[in-house]
Amino acid sequence: MKALKHLALATVLGSSLMSGAANAADELTLQLKWVTQGQFAGYYVAKDKGFYEEEDLDVTIKPGGPDIAPPQVIAGGGADVIVDWMPSALASREKGVPLVNIAQPFKKSGMMLTCLKETGITGPEDFKGRTLGVWFFGNEYPFLSWMSQLDMPTDGGDEGVTVLKQGFNVDPLLQKQADCISTMTYNEYWQVIDAGIPEEDLVVFKYEDQGVATLEDGLYVLEDSLKDEAMVDKLARFVKASMKGWAYASENPEEAAEIVLENDATGAQTEKHQIRMVKEINKLVDGSDGTLDMDAYERTVKSLLAGGSDPVITKEPEGATSTAVTDKM
Repeated sequence: MKALKHLALATVLGSSLMSGAANAADELTLQLKWVTQGQFAGYYVAKDKGFYEEEDLDVTIKPGGPDIAPPQVIAGGGADVIVDWMPSALASREKGVPLVNIAQPFKKSGMMLTCLKETGITGPEDFKGRTLGVWFFGNEYPFLSWMSQLDMPTDGGDEGVTVLKQGFNVDPLLQKQADCISTMTYNEYWQVIDAGIPEEDLVVFKYEDQGVATLEDGLYVLEDSLKDEAMVDKLARFVKASMKGWAYASENPEEAAEIVLENDATGAQTEKHQIRMVKEINKLVDGSDGTLDMDAYERTVKSLLAGGSDPVITKEPEGATSTAVTDKM
């Protein structure tokens, strides 16, 4: 009898364990392009509000930082999906990291050059002989493409520009080390304003307005991920839930900012800044359902190829985008 009881108990426990394993949510790791902030509100909202859980997903969100390159992280197996700008992703692909765009939450670019009006700069032609602050770590590609199209060398001289390798702050403008610096509509521009420089004392050049805007925060995976049907299904559920998160953030920016702050382990962000950031980010997402606009993709590629003697990419990319994921949503 004891043997039968033990057998029955083992069968029940085994069945329970198998049921638990069958019901376990699919794990997926997302690597962000930068630190926890409103730029990524949609993903944090999707996790906090249970949108990923509704899609049977257990999503880990890994913040980025100045020393973290998402293409390197995913190439090394540290993530399943990354958030990256398309110039960086296409440049990485040409260098051997087979990244593929599976969704494009951001429709518009938020990148700008912000200059002090006192410098006398009124148009791009006035950049000659000036010092311009530029972000690197993959963020330099849109700028380099723009300068190439303006036929302005980036190694200094009266006919070119001097590039100041800018940290992820606005100090070079405040300390007048640069005539213009890189800013985003949702972040650094407002840091300049908060530092006490009024908007009327600034001149802003939006990449969108200059015709050199390239696609920014998109979702990328390695090619091999798309050869696995189960992975494609998992990615489709992830994108669907993420876009639901972005829609919620658009309708509830204050709550979305609070969720971001709750996930910021550094405690360095302020509520005022994050609410403002989420609101500005919503303008870039602009109701996107995650589908990549191929016209915008072609414009990005054309801009990156138009680099004169030093283009960002040297040939038309092949296989750099896929609708396999968004087609299943």
